[in-house]
Amino acid sequence: MHLYTLSSTITTTVNQRQTKYFLFAVSGYDPVPVITRVNRLPQQDNISLLGIAVGMARSTFTRDGKPMLRQGDTGDWIGTFLGHKGAVWGATLNNEATKAATAAADFTAKVWDAVTGDEVLTLAHKHIVKSVNFTQDSSCLLTGGNDKIIRIYDLNKPEAEPQEITGHTSAIKKALWCNNDTQILSAADDKTVRLWDRNSTEVVKQLSFDMSVSSMEYIPDGEVLVITYGKTIAFYNALSLDMIKTVDAPASIHSASLHPDKDFFVAGGDDFKLYKFDYGTKEELESYKGHFGPVHCVRFSPDGELYASGSEDGTLRLWQTAVGKTYGLWKCVLPEELVSENSDTIYCTPAAPEIKA
Repeated sequence: MHLYTLSSTITTTVNQRQTKYFLFAVSGYDPVPVITRVNRLPQQDNISLLGIAVGMARSTFTRDGKPMLRQGDTGDWIGTFLGHKGAVWGATLNNEATKAATAAADFTAKVWDAVTGDEVLTLAHKHIVKSVNFTQDSSCLLTGGNDKIIRIYDLNKPEAEPQEITGHTSAIKKALWCNNDTQILSAADDKTVRLWDRNSTEVVKQLSFDMSVSSMEYIPDGEVLVITYGKTIAFYNALSLDMIKTVDAPASIHSASLHPDKDFFVAGGDDFKLYKFDYGTKEELESYKGHFGPVHCVRFSPDGELYASGSEDGTLRLWQTAVGKTYGLWKCVLPEELVSENSDTIYCTPAAPEIKA
């Protein structure tokens, strides 16, 4: 496990030679971190991408809306995007990792050049923006937030008015493209998850809950939707919104993420712990505590080699999926003093136990 203590003082541009990225934003306006998934680059199967927006709990970081770009397998800092005047609630990268988008409390969504770090476009909203998501070809940006409206921006025509989709009666927490960008999934504080048709803007199907949804993850491979609410982790078919299964956790869960191979999933919540469950049997495989505050976000990297967790304790932690494997900062070594000629034991040590931004 590697620990990253987040700081608000970094100001520089993005290094275009980096190939593995995750994106997060430091802010103290809201203590709830949100992690957004980013797809693997189509040309390179070994690339690990993870989009992360982290809200810090410390008052010293209040209104410090500075999204950062870091290398996904090591956490090494690459650069910081400067321009927001409020807390950043959401962040994402496009498939090629050439563009970034952020959603903020300054009533704007911004599009950035992820190579140079330059601000490309500012999209004004009427209230706090909570969610941003690119189409697969990066031509459109989907936004949602406190004004209860889903918006679709044509990035090739930035001067044009966005297409608006209305229907939610409370703030939108998450809005995601699905089904090859022909449909939209949204989760809101009105205790509903809705599936929309992009062209007609009509609701295809709606799920209603007895409490607000705390997180939503969309898995394109297999069209799986992961939803958390209360102590429940629920899995649905993303195209039909038919339930696949539900799992009850020991504590209130804020976020869950399914491994790309769909063998198991991880979750975190109020009791500071991370849980790992078998996806097939729903059995709890293990639980462990590393954070010193509630865990508000967890996400696997698309290659499945690691997962990230963000907490109210102001840290982002990277966890290795298969312990005992060389990957990123995790290095496997054979200590000469402990290995005999008949031993093939491998001891794994991290390259660095802690990195401060």
